[in-house]
Amino acid sequence: MNGIVVVGTGQAGFQLGASLRENGYAGPVTLVGEEPGLPYGRPPLSKAYMLGKTDAAGLALRPEAYFAEHRLTMRAGERAAAIDRGASILRLASGEVLPYDHLVLATGSRNRPLPVPGADLPGVHQLRTLADADALKAALAEAKAVAVVGAGFIGLEFAAVCAQKGLAVTVIEGLERPLARSVSSGMAALIEASHVRAGVRFLFGSAVAGITGSDRARAVALADGREIPADLVLVGIGVIPNHELAAAADLRIENGIAVDAMLATDDARISAIGDCASFPSPHAGGARVRIESVQNAVDGARCVAARLTGRPAAFEAVPWFWSDQGPLKLQIAGLCQPHDRTVRRGDPESGGVSVFCYRGDRLVGVESLNRPADHMVARRLLQAGRGPTPEEAADPGFDLKALALGRG
Repeated sequence: MNGIVVVGTGQAGFQLGASLRENGYAGPVTLVGEEPGLPYGRPPLSKAYMLGKTDAAGLALRPEAYFAEHRLTMRAGERAAAIDRGASILRLASGEVLPYDHLVLATGSRNRPLPVPGADLPGVHQLRTLADADALKAALAEAKAVAVVGAGFIGLEFAAVCAQKGLAVTVIEGLERPLARSVSSGMAALIEASHVRAGVRFLFGSAVAGITGSDRARAVALADGREIPADLVLVGIGVIPNHELAAAADLRIENGIAVDAMLATDDARISAIGDCASFPSPHAGGARVRIESVQNAVDGARCVAARLTGRPAAFEAVPWFWSDQGPLKLQIAGLCQPHDRTVRRGDPESGGVSVFCYRGDRLVGVESLNRPADHMVARRLLQAGRGPTPEEAADPGFDLKALALGRG
């Protein structure tokens, strides 16, 4: 038996190995990943790790002993170079070959580069890996002024850290509001206002023309001629799925590695999970989506592990996301975009609010700010395929929990 080979040692790859063992799989399991060390969680990198509230050891998904105890062979610091589908082998960059009975691609994604002059100057950072975080954390300790390019989750989380440290921080965004592709306009306005109160400056509708400085970054040059002084620049303008290994093996690519409802590729011996994979989602009306979240990585891995151990089922887990930004805890259940109607529940002045997003009269997602109970109920509602009408959601006396439990 050649066993199962997993390319990727992030959240998805690790969870696949763990779930295989939980499901009773007894064959060899090998995890191949380019980063050195043990699998670790990425979400704290832009928050708790940057603030010194956790260290590298605290990021580890499991201690080293776990891998030996569960017979998970780690090939850290190794790069997968090619897939020979005919021979069912994975070639490593070292020249070694790993035969497989099944191959799971959990190759993740990489940061989208900023395509302007000066983007490679010292002082310009991205944040994806622990090594990135270490470099950024060291730079942050010396920074006088910070610019963040991109008002997405990473950019806003890092901006909140800077504000907590008392640093001047400017967030530069080409669109007209923060999280423009991720949350409703009403929720974006609440998030923006909170950051502004904390001292964050926003420049919306602003295109970056370059990073200026002779020896290192000194300012961000905008297309309109303005220059924003900054000795530390964080670029957070999205990610690109790592699908090159699959593409070279002639697997179908469609906004990532294309898989079916059970997360299998067109090759019966190869599956793909996590950030690198796109799949048809019942929560998007059957449309193909690619989701970048811990939940998607974990639940996708569990789905594939169940199929490989004799319990095949379509991947139907409700997508959910979270982002901690200073005093804000944003939680999203479902796929809120696109929507054509929103209903607000709660009052931000009293501590929290949820925005229920509808497509027609169908609830497609709920955005909750400092209202974790609403988030948990929303996940139950969406998994059950039921939801309050817009009128019920607008009624503060309507019992969402009872509806979620089937008593509404």
